[in-house]
Formats: sequence, C-alpha cells, structure tokens
Amino acid sequence: MNRDEIVAELFRMQDMKYAAMQAKIIPTLEPDRIIGVRTPELRAFAKVLSDEEGAEAFLAALPHPYFDEMQLHAFVISLEKDFDKCLAEVEAFLPYIDNWATCDQLSPKAFKKEPEKLLPHIRRWIRSEKPYTVRFALGMLMQHFLDERFRPEYAELAASVRSEEYYVCMMAAWYFATALAKQYEAALPYLEEQRLEPWTHNKAIQKSIESYRLTEEQKRHLRTLKVGKAKEYPISRQ
Repeated sequence: MNRDEIVAELFRMQDMKYAAMQAKIIPTLEPDRIIGVRTPELRAFAKVLSDEEGAEAFLAALPHPYFDEMQLHAFVISLEKDFDKCLAEVEAFLPYIDNWATCDQLSPKAFKKEPEKLLPHIRRWIRSEKPYTVRFALGMLMQHFLDERFRPEYAELAASVRSEEYYVCMMAAWYFATALAKQYEAALPYLEEQRLEPWTHNKAIQKSIESYRLTEEQKRHLRTLKVGKAKEYPISRQ
C-alpha cells in the first residue's frame, strides 16, 4: 500500500464532526491538516498496515502532511516488538512530532518489555530542544518508572526540566501529580520545597486535588502549598 492509497483510506474513514472536535482540542494544528479519523479506526488500520510491505516506505516518508498520518505512524511504531528497531523508528519520528496528541499516542510495546534499556535515551531526550521530544521523555518516565522501578533520581530528572512551552510544562505537572499518587513521600518535597517552576507547581497540585487516588488529608496539605500567581499560558488544552 503506497502513500496515496493510505491517504485515500484515511479519507474513506473521515468523520467531519470528529475533525472539528480535534481541531478544537489541538489548537496548535491548522484545521485543514486534520482528516478526522477516529482513534479505534486508526489503531485497526495500523495493525493492517504494519503487516504490509508498504509500512517501511510510509514510516520513512516524514514529515506527513496530515495529522491523521502522524497518528497512524505513531500507532504503527507502537506495535513494533523489537526494541532496537522500535527505538530507531522512534528516533526518526520524534523530531517531526508537532502536537501533544501524536506525542502522547506514541507508546511502544517494546519499551514496556525492556524499560532499563530505555533510560539512557530518556535522559538524552529530556535535554532536547524539541518540546515534544521532552514531553515524550517525561511521558516515558511517568509510564515506566513510577511504580516498582521508581528511584528518587528519576523524579529529580523530571524536576530538572525548565521550559517556556505549555505542553512541556503540562506534562511535567502530570508527572508530579502522578508521582504524588504513586510515590507520595518521595514526590512531596518537590512541592514543599518549591523545586518546580511556579506554574508547573500549581498545576501539579490542581491535578492531584482532582484525583481520586489521594486521600482528603493529603489534598488538604497540598492546598496549603500553592504559590503566588504564576504565568498564564494562552493555550489551555491538555
């Protein structure tokens, strides 16, 4: 299946109402780049495409003009089971990610099997000048290293991120909100000692208070830790 056939199939699955909704929640994308294919259909298509000869040519044809192609690309990569091959595909793809949705949908199965091999790459990605590469690194830390593999140094790595990018700061806030739910005693000092940027600090507290995973006593304490007015971002999505 060549690219023209792939795009034709995406337009066959087009849902204009869904495209309009996607345009609202991904304000950094031009609406005419969004075809409007629902996620379950994209995932199903990715499974079909990953078994075809045209998959490699599609993965090599970066950047993709349409958002839905980028989503499809992320889903195809996520299906790859071989760690080294998957890593190479992720490395090639990351510089072209230009929105939070594609970044967050990239969740390789191979990384779940060998997370320790992933750590050096997370450390490198988190220092990238590309905002969605940094967001991806934070997401991988949150996904793979907040449970039994957690170490305090990983929280320190997340806290070291400094950015003016809304979508990076939001992911850092999500990381610490999740850390408070899973590793409360280790994460709490980052709020008590104000070791995060003010906006990220307050957003992490907000997300934590909204969570059902913290106790009411923990939430009451977090409310006392809010800092003065932080910067306001013009984008308030995700």
